This record gives sequence, structure tokens and C-alpha cells, in this order.
Amino acid sequence: MLISTFAFACMNSTVKYLDDVSTYQIVFFRSFGSLFFTFGFLLKNKIPIIGNNNKLLISRSIVGATSMLLFFMSVKYLSIGTAVSLRYVAPVFAAIFGIFLLKEKIKRLQWLFFVISLLGVFVLKGFDNQLNTIGLILVMLASILSGLVYIIISKIGKSEHPIVIVNYFMVVATILGGVLSINNWVTPKGNEWIFLMMLGVFGYFGQVYMTKAFQTASASIIAPIKYVEVIYTTTFGVFLFKEIYTFYSFLGIALIIGGLILNIWYKSKFKDL
Repeated sequence: MLISTFAFACMNSTVKYLDDVSTYQIVFFRSFGSLFFTFGFLLKNKIPIIGNNNKLLISRSIVGATSMLLFFMSVKYLSIGTAVSLRYVAPVFAAIFGIFLLKEKIKRLQWLFFVISLLGVFVLKGFDNQLNTIGLILVMLASILSGLVYIIISKIGKSEHPIVIVNYFMVVATILGGVLSINNWVTPKGNEWIFLMMLGVFGYFGQVYMTKAFQTASASIIAPIKYVEVIYTTTFGVFLFKEIYTFYSFLGIALIIGGLILNIWYKSKFKDL
């Protein structure tokens, strides 16, 4: 999980570095680069590429690709540490969607933890003057859609191989980014080509090592570690992009991540109650 979060932090920082490149192109290259790995894996292991639940797979891919596009757009307006922290509010929206779509039940104490996380969002917006409103709206929309992705994947369950799900996602995102790039193309300069190519590499290895982490150890142990991505990304933001984080920035981030970690702890400790 530490390797996974580091890879994702590198991807987030690369997106921030490519500030002059169209977001649509970033989505295209990030997705297209991963297709070499996903298609290669499926063909090598003779796993059917089409899958079984085509409607759910396409739905997950469209929602996920849109979420990714909105998140990458938000990075243009926000410090990367703040953007990543706000994106992690997604489990709150997933829980809400779960109530209506999966008939799941949320315990009272879990709602308290969700409120703590949402309070972190309000602290960031209400007290951190550096937080851009457009960026906030974009990343919150990305989080809502990401929460819906969790629900769709739950509906898919174990009926599909994880790489089949990821491959569908990358195909749809490549098409989306490619089509939108046609009228918004900005020719990359110098080493921007290299960083564009690295997006898919970072994204793929982030996904693979996250999957391996959950397959190797208990989710209650592994899940909280994924929030180390915020530490990695914030550190990159400070040292690579000279980003400045205020006291309220750190307080808001701490509330968001703290509430989510408490929820994971509570679910793992009292799941049978």
C-alpha cells in the first residue's frame, strides 16, 4: 500500500506539473498508457476482455472517467495535497448511495465520523482563503462520482476479474480524453512528453499494488494506510511546487482523513454488531 500511494502521489504531482497541458490530454495519456499493461495482462493470462456484466462495466467506466477528469481539472486550481484530501470524502457519498441503492445500513457512530470528515471540508472552505471555489466544486463533484463508482463495483462483486474492470475504465477514459482533446489540443513541449507517458505507468502500478495489498492483508489494517498518499502528495507540493499550507489547511485535512480512518476502524471492530 505504501508503494501504491507513492505511485499515485507521483501521478498527482505529474498532473500538477503539466499545468500548461489540456486536462483532456492528461486523461487521454494517463488512460492510454495504462492500456498497454491491462491488455497485456489479460491477453497473457487468457482472460476474456469483454467480461460478463457489460452494462455495469460501462457504467462504472463512464462514471469513473468523468470523476477522474473532474479531479484532474481541480488540481489546476487547488494545491495537490488539498485536492487529494477532498477527493477522499468519496466514502461518505458511497455510504449515502449505499443506503438508497444497496439498502445498506449505517450505524449512528459512523454518521458522526462522516460529519467530522465533512467538517474538515467546511474548515478548508470557510477559513482557508487560498481554497479556490471552482476547484472545490470540481473536486467535490469528482468525489460524489467516485462514491458512486464504489457502489457500482460492489454491484459487480467478484463476477469480474479486477483487471477486466480496470481495462474497461481505461478504454472509456481513453476515448473520452481523446475525443475531448481534438478541439483542445496543446502540443507538449520538451520533457512534458515524458511526463505524459509516465502518467499511465504511475496510475497502473498504483492500482496493481493497491490490489495486492488488499489481497495480502486484512482490509482494516491496509485501508488506513492509503491515506499516506495525502502525506506524500502534500510533501511533493511543498518541495516541488512551493505550495503553502496554512494551519487551517492542515486542520481541515486532518479532520477529513481522521473521520474516514475512524469509520474504517469502527467498521472493522464492530462489523458483527
